[in-house]
Amino acid sequence: MNKIRTWKLSLVIMALLTLLPAATGNASAVLEEVPFPMDSSNQAGWWSPIDTYGLGFEYAYMAYNAPGSTASKHTVAIARRDNDGIWSKLPLMNGTTPAEFNDDLGHNQPSIARDGSGRFHVFASMHSNPWNYYRSDTVGGIPQNHSDELPQGMNVTYPIVTTAPNGDLYLLVRVDKDTAGKREAVLFRWNNAESVWSQIKVIASHLNRSVYPDDLVFDSNGDLHILFEWAYFAASPLRHQLSYLKYSPSTNIFTKADGTSVVPPVSLTTADIVQPLAPGEIYVQSGSDPGGPGVQSAKMTVDSDGHPYIAYRYREEGSTSFSVKQATYGTGGWTLQTVYNAAPTNAAIDVTWTGNAARIYYVKSSGSDRAFMAVNTGGAFTETSLAPGIPVERLAVDRSPKGVDILYLVDITNLKLYYGRNE
Repeated sequence: MNKIRTWKLSLVIMALLTLLPAATGNASAVLEEVPFPMDSSNQAGWWSPIDTYGLGFEYAYMAYNAPGSTASKHTVAIARRDNDGIWSKLPLMNGTTPAEFNDDLGHNQPSIARDGSGRFHVFASMHSNPWNYYRSDTVGGIPQNHSDELPQGMNVTYPIVTTAPNGDLYLLVRVDKDTAGKREAVLFRWNNAESVWSQIKVIASHLNRSVYPDDLVFDSNGDLHILFEWAYFAASPLRHQLSYLKYSPSTNIFTKADGTSVVPPVSLTTADIVQPLAPGEIYVQSGSDPGGPGVQSAKMTVDSDGHPYIAYRYREEGSTSFSVKQATYGTGGWTLQTVYNAAPTNAAIDVTWTGNAARIYYVKSSGSDRAFMAVNTGGAFTETSLAPGIPVERLAVDRSPKGVDILYLVDITNLKLYYGRNE
């Protein structure tokens, strides 16, 4: 048996041995350890590090920080799981040299999307830096540096990327305009047919404020739902006034959740505010979390009719920890509900739509069980443990075309990345 066949067989055996139920009792997820080393810097709350593809077949693509040449550096790679459960590793490359970056927790983490032609697009390691953008030149190929193909002269942070129904990509980033006293949210489009990037618009901007991108989600009508937060300029881990915007590529019109048209860039006076300021909530000029009410991390999905379901973490007035909240929009405006507030949580959250319910994913800061999913059943949220005994600190979730929630679970303590399936 040749070396390649032996290697593939060993991965099959490893997958079979590690494909174990994630819990007993009421838990439904099945976990599998990704068979490649992970770097300790692979942790963020804003990223979009997982993508899935296929109906007859099923593939998962997990972008992650891998160990670098020193403890303070990392490389970036895609862990690819094919329909047979075989893993392969696709490193980001600068020609024949692996791309390597400095560690920077909460900033230098990757986001990935697969375009309609099957090419991978990865944005990595940008904290007020020029573009670090990598794309595979062939279907499923090794991503190479294509940073020069994006508009130049920008310092960029927090890349969020998603795939449109027609195979185009849409990218939301924060762009520094420090001399103007603002950091703006800018939306870009990858034209898949022409293989070219272009800037759509600056979509959110306000003097003395910085925008923090959270999520991009397409609905079945081809409209793009956008989610972001605000902080006092230039930066703060505590953010405020979680905001929503919808964009229709077919008409080039931006609207609020009630359908009212708005002209971008929206500001704090024109944005559709999901979570308003509490009576004692203020913007603080601080580079650290000063305490008090505020938002920290948010994700979004849409139901079958294109209505947004938003999961986010919010620290209420008088509390010392962040609650997990859900926001939905109806005839009376935004409805805010508490999903979980019994114990502190990490800046890790996600949400999917099953066809009849929203699943909200979150991570508790302590305990033997850390990763949980909650669903509203009969007017109350019921939680399910996803990975008992595993100290999960970060997560991301993508609902596959086959209707399965594919989990991306990060265990920093043991430097392990887990692939999960939640039917």
